[in-house]
Amino acid sequence: MKHRMHPESLMMTYGYKPELSEGAVKPPIFQTSTFVFKTAEEGKAHFELAYGLREKELSEEQGLIYSRINNPNLEILEDRLCLWDKASDAAVFESGMSAISTVLLEFLKPGDLLLYSSPTYGGTDHFIHHYLKDIGVHSIGITADMEQDEIVRAIDQSGYADKLSLIYLETPANPTNAIIDIEMASDIAKIYSNENKKVHLAVDNTYMGPIWSQPLKHGADLVIYSATKYIGGHSDLIAGAVVGHYDVIKRVKTLRTFLGNMASPNTCWLLLRSLETLKLRMEAQARNAIMVAEFLNEHPLVEKVYYPSLLKEGSRAQKIYRRQYTSPGAMVSFDMRGGEKEAFVFLNQLKLIKLAVSLGSTESLAQHPATMTHAGVSPEDKLKFGISDKMVRLSIGVENYKDLIWDITNAFEAVAKMEQLEDLNLMS
Repeated sequence: MKHRMHPESLMMTYGYKPELSEGAVKPPIFQTSTFVFKTAEEGKAHFELAYGLREKELSEEQGLIYSRINNPNLEILEDRLCLWDKASDAAVFESGMSAISTVLLEFLKPGDLLLYSSPTYGGTDHFIHHYLKDIGVHSIGITADMEQDEIVRAIDQSGYADKLSLIYLETPANPTNAIIDIEMASDIAKIYSNENKKVHLAVDNTYMGPIWSQPLKHGADLVIYSATKYIGGHSDLIAGAVVGHYDVIKRVKTLRTFLGNMASPNTCWLLLRSLETLKLRMEAQARNAIMVAEFLNEHPLVEKVYYPSLLKEGSRAQKIYRRQYTSPGAMVSFDMRGGEKEAFVFLNQLKLIKLAVSLGSTESLAQHPATMTHAGVSPEDKLKFGISDKMVRLSIGVENYKDLIWDITNAFEAVAKMEQLEDLNLMS
């Protein structure tokens, strides 16, 4: 009787043959730089595939050559990463930014046009507005409230419509949780594609992770992750990943070979460990985040909470959210009453929640986007996107939600006491 295993079950064994590793139940770390060929003919065949000199023959697999090209830990990890997104191939990198920059460099050249969503992660924003601009890549930023005809009009009026080569989305957006319609972006890519050129759609899915969102189902060609976040999930490694269809990942892997920015065997081994508990961790984080978001939404010191489950009933954003995601996720941002001073007092008083950047780990983290992760974003864009001095971003972990709310409550009390003292000083 045939049975189709769920991804969380396959994470324990998929892509690994214990008999090839002395029967070890888990893959060992293949700490080697190079691999021995059985014959010169085998070495030739392996390199032909690695350098794209020929297509794979039926049932042929890429042989092991050199750990900059492939490694057993890397290959097992890439096989398993395909499962959640239902991708045909994956490429793992030494950081999220190396994954992002490799995709942008592979699918853009001087003179091309990039359409990207805003706001986006500060590192991505900097790469677009500095490096890509310096090499002659044009760009147009779009926001979540823009309709398809408005975006098409902006492309046509840019003077570079025929040069559109890549659409890059980060959804939900960091740190505002703004949601972009992936299917709409896919339709736009089709409008500007032709028999000589395909406009590719890449989606940074770091904020939702592979459990709650599968962008390939909605028309994306590539899905990008900072694997440091939920996939790694323990704040003990740096990594990135790209998943997608075989033809585009082949291009990404080829450039990775020559940039040399693949993940190490040790990092891959740690990620394989983390994948086994990914679903359990993320589900616990989402449950906690819902409770925290609802608490914040009722607190008198909070002006606004940015969290998908709190979107206005019947709004366009809510409709996209319900179609595109299976959970509101574990990232909660909110605007405090006041400004930077109040936000800093709040952050400085947290005890259980740690004051640090990054996200998606087992421990809860808090940070101030305007002066930290998005410090490099221009003041004009911060104002436009709502990344204000009063915004705080929380990454919710797996702690007991009651303890998280207790910690947040104490921090708010410190802010309230500061305000009371200031009022007394003014009265005196």
